[in-house]
Amino acid sequence: MGAQPTWGGRFAEEPDARAARFTASVDVDRRLGPQDVAGSIAHVRMLAARGILPSDEASVLVAALERIAREIEEGRFAWDPSREDVHMNVEARLAQLVGSDLAGKLHTARSRNDQVATDLRLWTREACAGTARRIDALLSVLHARATETVDILLPGYTHLQRAQPVRLAHHLLAWAEMLERDRGRLRDAARRMNECPLGSGALAGTGFPLDRDATAQALGFDRPTANSLDAVADRDFAVEAVAALACLAVHLSRVAEELVLWSSREFGFLRLADAWCTGSSMMPQKRNPDVAELVRGKCGRVVGDLVALLVLLKGLPLAYNRDLQEDKPPLFDAFDTVDACLEVLAGAMETAHFDAERMHAALAEGHLEATDLADWLAGRGVPFRQAHHVVGRLVARAEAEGRRLAELPLETLRAEHPAFDATVYDALRPEALVERRDGFGGPSRRRVLEALDALGRRLASRDWP
Repeated sequence: MGAQPTWGGRFAEEPDARAARFTASVDVDRRLGPQDVAGSIAHVRMLAARGILPSDEASVLVAALERIAREIEEGRFAWDPSREDVHMNVEARLAQLVGSDLAGKLHTARSRNDQVATDLRLWTREACAGTARRIDALLSVLHARATETVDILLPGYTHLQRAQPVRLAHHLLAWAEMLERDRGRLRDAARRMNECPLGSGALAGTGFPLDRDATAQALGFDRPTANSLDAVADRDFAVEAVAALACLAVHLSRVAEELVLWSSREFGFLRLADAWCTGSSMMPQKRNPDVAELVRGKCGRVVGDLVALLVLLKGLPLAYNRDLQEDKPPLFDAFDTVDACLEVLAGAMETAHFDAERMHAALAEGHLEATDLADWLAGRGVPFRQAHHVVGRLVARAEAEGRRLAELPLETLRAEHPAFDATVYDALRPEALVERRDGFGGPSRRRVLEALDALGRRLASRDWP
């Protein structure tokens, strides 16, 4: 005979073993053990403060729960798969420590519905903070690498075609901007989820005179949830967190894609350390950027987790439905996957070697100075549309002769437009092209140093987590 269900009083038969296995969730929701115990401690102390539970009994319960918390933290807690979820496992262990009668009082004025909703908010809030720390770790690596590569230039691309020269640091800071937005989304989600469902009961609260503000404060929430029906049914906080993770995963995938491209022989801009590459079982010469490729591949998994949550919720009536048991696998998986991606990208980027000579050599092909040549004419009063056509004809001429625009003789330039003079050649040096882009957010040295300083100050003054 298995463990007696807590809800079994009105049933004449025990659950079929197949049904019990199908409905059990302890293998997944055991991760909520620390949060479940923390919520129980706050609940017991509130019950004692309100006179619902004698203070001496509350003290015994709290001491036993704190022991259980240590057992979970140290990996000594014996999880029993016959007890369907984390809550029943904790309560069963509590009964071993204090007796079943006293342990049974723990559930006074509480349902597993508001209990799991509280546990999950606590876990997700902590997970958001943990992911934010990993984002900051990757941002710190990007900040360090950008600082040491300020004077390296490389082609910037549109349509995967060489477009205009930029600083490598400017490109790395573009990755940082994406990550900063992702961090902000996680912070927003954590702030919005910071309401405590405890005290909402199964769906309609309880007749006991609870102090919901006290339990909310004890657990670090800003306030209790405002509607008991919504509190036990709501998983918006999980959706919002995973949506932020999906966006973060997409950004990490884009970074990974560029690492894959840059480390190819065709680009040759970057060499990942051996520790972050793999070989081929057949081709001895291969150095494959598998870590970056897997980051790119795992993005789809996180997007799938978001879709799974949305589809799970879309047809559910209020309040709690057992379907919500399936909210945890995609939530846990999304955080686990993104956290792993952040950690490996930080390691790979920290040890990567940038080939400054290869990047600089790439500036010589693709006529990256064409836009600036048109701007040079426009700065001398030539309408930009006319200047654009003039330079287009010069590009065709340069390609036909196998030259760069800066290598065309002055008489060739003047044959297309008389405004050209000898000073144009200084303006076409890659360094000059980049320095001309000195507006806020641009790749000039001054602006890049400003951006690095701003990122450094943000990293040094984080107030969350």
